[in-house]
Amino acid sequence: MFIFGGGESMKVVIQCGGKGTRLRPYTMVLPKPLMPVHSQPVLEHLVKWLRRNDVQDVYITTGYLRHIIKSFCGDGRQWDMRITYTDEPEPLGTIGALSLLREEIDSTFMVINGDVLTDLSIGAFVACHRKSGAIATVATATRETLMDFGVIEAADGRVTSFQEKPRFQNIMSMGVYCMEPEIFQYIPKGVPFGFDDLAHCLLSRDEHLHIYQHDGLWLDIGRIEDFEAAQTLTWDEQAPPHERLTSVA
Repeated sequence: MFIFGGGESMKVVIQCGGKGTRLRPYTMVLPKPLMPVHSQPVLEHLVKWLRRNDVQDVYITTGYLRHIIKSFCGDGRQWDMRITYTDEPEPLGTIGALSLLREEIDSTFMVINGDVLTDLSIGAFVACHRKSGAIATVATATRETLMDFGVIEAADGRVTSFQEKPRFQNIMSMGVYCMEPEIFQYIPKGVPFGFDDLAHCLLSRDEHLHIYQHDGLWLDIGRIEDFEAAQTLTWDEQAPPHERLTSVA
């Protein structure tokens, strides 16, 4: 159970305002969070995952095709949750939409992109954030990237090394964040503002931005290859929360 100061359960914001351009033409008909993974939209997987972790208060930020998202989720009572919506008059980016909630959130909260599938342990993630004392913690995963070209290093015009199509490992943001309400002072109103903008802002002010390394499943179904990979997953409702999503590929 995720209870914070004053006995108030933690609030979670699910970002669903984007146009999902990487998944066109599918997202010309459906908003990206409602793209199906087997028989359920990814947003439904997210909401049920949160509810199993005792989250009851959810805010969904909407913009593109908002009426379809609202029609599907309603007020959340079918999951014994309270769902509130924000409407973006124009796209505000992954973090800019939070400016519409500055009067609603006054304690530690989570932000999740609406196109994420993961078996992340929310308890361990939140505990890491609280222990760090950071203003925000980013859930991260390690990914290997194949470079399709030969990579050259040089000094004074002379080649010092050459690698043919090397592989690089990088720490990636999963699109899952835990934040303190003090973060709102860095988020402008009515201005498109992404997490990259927020990160640069926090780092320039020497604020503590922490990471939580997740070694399990993470798929961002906003990419065609991940959307296709998600269709190979099985979902075991009887397993512990962090073990329900499993790959059969």
